[in-house]
Amino acid sequence: MVTISVPITPKQERFIQALVKSGRAANKAHAVRLGIDALAEDATFASLQRSLQEAREGKTLYGNPSELIKGVAPFADYSTRK
Repeated sequence: MVTISVPITPKQERFIQALVKSGRAANKAHAVRLGIDALAEDATFASLQRSLQEAREGKTLYGNPSELIKGVAPFADYSTRK
């Protein structure tokens, strides 16, 4: 596991402490990982929503799904779409 150091605001620190105090997170690092996981889930959900909308608009890809997704990095499309 990689360790990083990130400055946070007092408000963010209070939120992290509340997560730990409530038992939702085992410790501060766990609380931050939960937040990152939640952002990843949001990104995935947003991507799925865009895909559904594009399918409704007739913007679809044809072919073998396994071949279409080979080599695509996770969230690669997310960083270029707003």
